[in-house]
Amino acid sequence: MLTRLYRNLRYIRRVEEEVARIYPSDKIKSPVHLSIGQEAVSVGVCDVLRDDDVVSGSYRGHATYLAKGGDLNALMSELYGKDTGCSRGKGGSMHLVDMSHHILGTSAVVGTTISVATGYALALKREGKGRVVVAFFGDGATEEGSFYESVNFATLHRLPILFVCENNFYAIHTPQTKRWSSPHLSKRVEAFGLPVAVETQSDVLRIRTLASEFVDRCRKKEGGPAFLELHCYRWKEHVGPNEDFDAGYRSKDEQRPWIESDQMERIGAMISPAERKALDSEIELKIAAAIEFAENSPSPSEEELYTHVYA
Repeated sequence: MLTRLYRNLRYIRRVEEEVARIYPSDKIKSPVHLSIGQEAVSVGVCDVLRDDDVVSGSYRGHATYLAKGGDLNALMSELYGKDTGCSRGKGGSMHLVDMSHHILGTSAVVGTTISVATGYALALKREGKGRVVVAFFGDGATEEGSFYESVNFATLHRLPILFVCENNFYAIHTPQTKRWSSPHLSKRVEAFGLPVAVETQSDVLRIRTLASEFVDRCRKKEGGPAFLELHCYRWKEHVGPNEDFDAGYRSKDEQRPWIESDQMERIGAMISPAERKALDSEIELKIAAAIEFAENSPSPSEEELYTHVYA
């Protein structure tokens, strides 16, 4: 298990670091919202899922996509705006989908994927095969009406969905202290009648344990939904490859404890140096191959403008 967790933490970190490196070259054709520093959330939760379970992500969705096994070539090609991308080069970083790995399409519109995931959970309950949906979203999305409508509907109908809030304390540049009259998000959610849990240290092992307990509950015929509030911290700016501590809305001192407790380094120290070196090398080769694939892939044809168009 530790080897698997380290591999996925390192894999996501290095993919996003390479995205940040390439981005200034203008080869990447869409805005990017990086999850560097937040990887433990997706990795810990997705590690307990079955292959046929479903995930739904936000526009900061690279980590969710990769943790669930999404195709890296298709992701990188999508960032490059290429025809081989997971959205045929038309969606970019904020619109990732891989239904072969049961990854629902992400969206740039805050909170919209939560209700789509809830509807999918209704379908899975009727299917009756014990599959679950995990909906990932940021703390800002919990301020949208669709979130509370979805939680209420899921609890009322005992749907197999785990709501996961990646609480990084900011909605773009606005801290929670300027948005919420009370900091007790989980208490507000608990009032709907579903179980909740909070992890404040982004401990990937603790996240995995909590997710396992709640996912097992969701699988039961009338288990119903659950809610995880997982504290984390993004190391980069809201959108883009750089740091933004000079913008004045947060400080390096605030970030420091999160770097010191970096879960990738923590779990990496729990496996042998030789194994870690081998995993690191494997990851670098895979990422390099995906970048080469994206760069050599064709751009969409003009005809692609008219595919998948409703009217």
